[in-house]
Amino acid sequence: MGSPPTSKNPLVSVVLTTFNRKKFLTRALYSVFEQSLVPEQVIVVDDGSTDNTSRDLPSSFPSVHWLEQENRGVASARNLGIRHARGRWVALLDSDDEWESTKIESQLNRFGDKCDAIASHTNEKWIRSGNQVMPPKYLDKSSANLFERSLRHCLISASSIILHHRIFQEVGYFDESFPVCEDYDFWLRLLQRADPMLVDEELVIKHGGHPDQLSTSTWGLDRYRVKSMEKLLLNPNLTQTRKPAVWEELATKCEILEKGFAKRKKVREAREYALKKERALSLLGKVKESAQ
Repeated sequence: MGSPPTSKNPLVSVVLTTFNRKKFLTRALYSVFEQSLVPEQVIVVDDGSTDNTSRDLPSSFPSVHWLEQENRGVASARNLGIRHARGRWVALLDSDDEWESTKIESQLNRFGDKCDAIASHTNEKWIRSGNQVMPPKYLDKSSANLFERSLRHCLISASSIILHHRIFQEVGYFDESFPVCEDYDFWLRLLQRADPMLVDEELVIKHGGHPDQLSTSTWGLDRYRVKSMEKLLLNPNLTQTRKPAVWEELATKCEILEKGFAKRKKVREAREYALKKERALSLLGKVKESAQ
């Protein structure tokens, strides 16, 4: 059980991260081994699970390379797996998601012979509490203004992405100081390098509605998006033409946080984000004045 067929792809390493999701992880792994083009290397990083994941599953998936660490968060777990990846391409998969059988093959075909290709992502099918739902239109993954739209919403899904291994030397790894929104932070850095190629097919099945999702169990995700944009403004790869979009979205998210903290009667935090908003609007205003 869980043994791949003889036809393998030595170019691709798959990295899955998991924390107390043994049942979901089994489903995700089967979707990897059922690929029409099976990867040569499959890595699972168990981020300190207490549900006996690393005791119970390895015998069912003997070809998987299992890694364990104390619970340090998804960014740390992904980085550990990426550093053990041997493939030219690294495909990420969250343990509660799964792939359609042609996912890897379709993305490699999309690259073709483009030697400068660095990333590809796909569209998704959303399942919530067992029912398929339509993703909101604002999560459109097309390349049109992808960077600007990615400032507002996290448009790239970790489970859909395949990345050339060299990109981690060029833009860095996932920021381990982020307990959430580590993907948002990484995509913004990736988009300074290039837009990922889109395979416009629903090749990822994203399962939601379970209570341990970080995106629904953590209040104030915009705190980390603000932190990411502040980092981005210090990034030498960010062009001057893109800075106004960052300041504008930074001000918007700071205003949301200011109101949220004020509602919770946290005066100091509300004032902190009010000042951040004012600075961003000031810088944005100066750019607009100089352009007139």
